[in-house]
Amino acid sequence: MGLLKSRKDANDEPRRGADASRPAPRGDGVDDNELADTDGVGAQVSQSIEVLQAQVAARNARLNEAKAMSAGAPNTDGSPRVPPQGLTGEQARMLGEILVAHNVLSADHLVAALDAHRSAGQRLGEFLVAKRVLTERDLAGLLAEQAGLEVVDLRHHFPDPTAVVALPESHARAWGALVLRRTGSGFDVVVSDPSDPSIADRLREILRQPAQLYVGGVGEIQRAIDVAYRTTANVDEHVRVFQAREEQLRAGRADQGGSARVDEKAPIVQVVNLLLSQAVSERASDVHIEPMPDRVRVRNRVDGALHESLTLPPGMGPALISRIKVMANMNIVERRRAQDGQIEMEVDGVPLDVRVSTTSTVNGEKCVMRILDKRRALFGLRDLGMPAETLTVFEGMTRSPYGMVLCAGPTGSGKTTTLYATLTQINREEINVMTVEDPVEYVFPTVNQIQINEQAGITFAGGLRSILRQDPDAILVGEIRDVETARIAVQSALTGHLVLSSLHATDSVAALHRFLDMGIESFLISSSVLGVVGQRLVRRLCPECKVAYAPRPDELAMWEKAGFAPKSEFFQGEGCVFCSETGYQGRIGVYELLRVSDAMKQLVVNQPTYQELRDLAVSEGMVPLQTEALKLVEQDVTTLAEVLRTLYVV
Repeated sequence: MGLLKSRKDANDEPRRGADASRPAPRGDGVDDNELADTDGVGAQVSQSIEVLQAQVAARNARLNEAKAMSAGAPNTDGSPRVPPQGLTGEQARMLGEILVAHNVLSADHLVAALDAHRSAGQRLGEFLVAKRVLTERDLAGLLAEQAGLEVVDLRHHFPDPTAVVALPESHARAWGALVLRRTGSGFDVVVSDPSDPSIADRLREILRQPAQLYVGGVGEIQRAIDVAYRTTANVDEHVRVFQAREEQLRAGRADQGGSARVDEKAPIVQVVNLLLSQAVSERASDVHIEPMPDRVRVRNRVDGALHESLTLPPGMGPALISRIKVMANMNIVERRRAQDGQIEMEVDGVPLDVRVSTTSTVNGEKCVMRILDKRRALFGLRDLGMPAETLTVFEGMTRSPYGMVLCAGPTGSGKTTTLYATLTQINREEINVMTVEDPVEYVFPTVNQIQINEQAGITFAGGLRSILRQDPDAILVGEIRDVETARIAVQSALTGHLVLSSLHATDSVAALHRFLDMGIESFLISSSVLGVVGQRLVRRLCPECKVAYAPRPDELAMWEKAGFAPKSEFFQGEGCVFCSETGYQGRIGVYELLRVSDAMKQLVVNQPTYQELRDLAVSEGMVPLQTEALKLVEQDVTTLAEVLRTLYVV
């Protein structure tokens, strides 16, 4: 009936649907001539009125049925009324009453909802959430009121890890239930559907103790389950077994001969597997294993920031590093020199390419594992979040048949993602696209990709030389690290090839200036470079725990210095279960685009300073990174503190 628009619509226009379906009385905008019996039309009009009257009667009957169901009355034939599936008669009555009493729905809208949710095959609450009449949190409150239970805000209630494991994860996900804590009489459990009459009995059967139910939103419970069932929760058991075996070895009771074959069930093997599994579940890009005098600290880098995920006994450090070295085909005897290795494996069904680096510290060997998820979906250029004007200019550059386009930024700023998005844009059947990368993070079926292997003599410069003999149209150079590679890339761009590459620099102007510092002739740079994209990744505010706050003086000074209008409220994340107490969830790109115009070419030839290049770029329309990032603060997407942390603006 088109009535379920929003809660505001339901409150402001409770009778619009009823008035629209009632025949208009004469004198209320209906011309008498319309009802005149001319050329036999009168009979048709009378017939139409009868149809309308029948529709009104049927609608009133449904309204009376809804009211009767609310009152618990039997059917007209004396049989008991059957409530919607999954609700008892009392529950159906109460839910309808609560919706109307809270002005969520009018009586008319309730009739429409009862008809529509049955047709859609959904529960009434699910249907209203899907139509955005209710939020999940609103529905949880109504269901709690219906069942006489309390609502739990899972943003600020941390489940006890020792209690969570009492309910298997498979049951928790299937039932929408999460154990919060153990009590003297049983367990406190939050559920998404308290109207399920069997949920309490099923929980008692699995937990072997009574369960006190609380109510939470469906989405909140699922996200809390993701956080609560951390794979590292099982590490403690393996640590105890490892320590027991170490005690046996020291006591001389263990068999120290044995086979050299790796026992896949050994505690240290299981701990490494669990660390990688946890990193995958957290979307971590790096895992740091750091020896300390009293412990081994394990930290994961998620959304660009490190956080501690696990603490291990100090005695596990050497064994842990040795296991990783074995997996990466590294020398386990050498503990003083830095080493690099690679692991290709599957974790929880996810194919991974893990780059391993070890180095010696005063407390022992430190290890960093960079995790590349091979199943990661590629972004298109339009998915990166570039401003519309920047995107239009950048797409024009990528359509050029020759020249060089650079991506600039520090490590972890998303340069490779931008390059791959550009590669997706330009890759066509009629051109030959070749790449030289370290590492090849994503395999394109129709692109010829070369993996750098310095031990085998395959370097960026050497790989680029070999590509030039392969009749390429477009070339992607993963990174320009030295003068030799830079010079070959520039020459390639000048000889009719489109070259895409990345460069470590603070911004787009610094990247162009770095080319000059490398000793590349200025006239070659001005003739070959089409443009430079400078970029960063900033963390998004967590929507679940976003609160207003008073910025620090240095944050306000940055805001005012950038020339932005005074803002009534600034927001930050106070930290919750869903963001692991960081206040942030996910990241978004910030971009600036330096276009090498005719004026810029002339300036580059004259060996300009960094500031001269920047001033000209801004005067020609480049929006600096700092300004773009502060626009995100203005839109409450990120925070002033995050802009300061990421862009070093003072």
